[in-house]
Order: sequence, then structure tokens, then C-alpha cells
Amino acid sequence: MRKFRITLLLIAVTILFAAANDAFAQKPVKDESLRKGETRTTLNPNLFNDSLADPRIKKAYQVAKEIPWVLDSIYCYCMCEESPTFRHKSLLSCYVDNHAAM
Repeated sequence: MRKFRITLLLIAVTILFAAANDAFAQKPVKDESLRKGETRTTLNPNLFNDSLADPRIKKAYQVAKEIPWVLDSIYCYCMCEESPTFRHKSLLSCYVDNHAAM
């Protein structure tokens, strides 16, 4: 009888850990606390279908469209944030126009 209880307890613990693992394996949580506040939408990646355009440009704009909250939390190292011409808020700002394609 004691072995049965121990086996039952082990099964229950295994089910509990499996359920907890499924709960943590859901969608990634968007951390909005680091966002710089870019609200403009990114350019459509299909604008870069031209045979003269580098295919990596289209892919970069696609990524910017898929995960804008990540790019909006990254500092832009092309110094466009400090530029009086661009005044970008974050790396995401480079993708609201053709600046990232240049």
C-alpha cells in the first residue's frame, strides 16, 4: 500500500511540473518598460522587392514590422537620435522611412 501511495505521489508531482512547464512555455512577454516611444508604423517590406535592392533590406523591414517593441528598446548606433535632421527615438525610427535601407 505504501508503494502505491509513493507511486501516486510521484505521478501527481510529475503532472504538476508538466503543467507548470506548459504555463511558462507560452508566448514571450513584451517588455514595454524599455520602449523609447516610437509610434509611427514601419514601411511595408514589399516596397523593397526591386531586383536592384539587397534582399537583406526587405528582411530587415519585415523583422521591424514583426517585433517593433524590441527595436524600439534599442539605441540606434548610426547616431540619428542625436541628429537635428532625423531626431530618431530608437532603432525602430530608422524603419519608419527608408533610412534603414540607405
